[in-house]
Amino acid sequence: MKMKTAIVTGCNGGIGFATAKKFLDNGWNVAGMDVADDPKEKFENFVYIKGDLSKSEDRERLVEETAARFGSLDALINVAGVAPKVRADILEMTEESYDFVMGINTKGTLFLTQLAAKRMLSQRQNNEICGYIVNISSMSAYTSSTNRGEYCISKAGVSMITKLFADRLANEGIMVNEIRPGIIRTGMTSTVKEKYDNLIGGGILPLRRWGEPEDIASVAYSLCSGAMPYVVGQSIDVDGGFHIQRL
Repeated sequence: MKMKTAIVTGCNGGIGFATAKKFLDNGWNVAGMDVADDPKEKFENFVYIKGDLSKSEDRERLVEETAARFGSLDALINVAGVAPKVRADILEMTEESYDFVMGINTKGTLFLTQLAAKRMLSQRQNNEICGYIVNISSMSAYTSSTNRGEYCISKAGVSMITKLFADRLANEGIMVNEIRPGIIRTGMTSTVKEKYDNLIGGGILPLRRWGEPEDIASVAYSLCSGAMPYVVGQSIDVDGGFHIQRL
């Protein structure tokens, strides 16, 4: 049986690295992209393509080199995302910060999804499922943080990107879904670890622990494994129960 191929963005650490490893461990080829240097760990059936998701030429190179190396594209997991370089009250948010966050989190995700979907459709045979796209957004898609408004806006945009592409592509054999991580132990949250330790200890989550990158990776793989062929356009909260409204 031919090995399947996934693209994973933001693969140099955190959720992206865990997701790439999950797919590799299950016998997939993986092409990863990040802005950092090559990951220190080396894996068979893995190719790393350094690039900036906000740049069209890098997005195009990622899809083209993946197809050239592995011959097909079966899944795209959009993990890459950035927080504002400086947290600032929304009254003080700068256009520079907004453009930086939106360029990667929303614009980059949108146009890479477009490229990947076209590649998947070109491979379709008969009426079979020909691809899976999973967008990693955030609980910030629906939760207000007024000192990082650009991040919340960008992730709300990812939620709509998911709905739009799911609507457009489901009948053509591409299943598009979204995962909304909660408080996950990554480099992004390491700078506010004490804050989240206190919130978790105080009971903000019914499941009183940090989420791990592997918690997200497992769900992303399940969505692309063929185990859920009737699930499309879903926003799946992987957040320890944060989304439950409680009295």
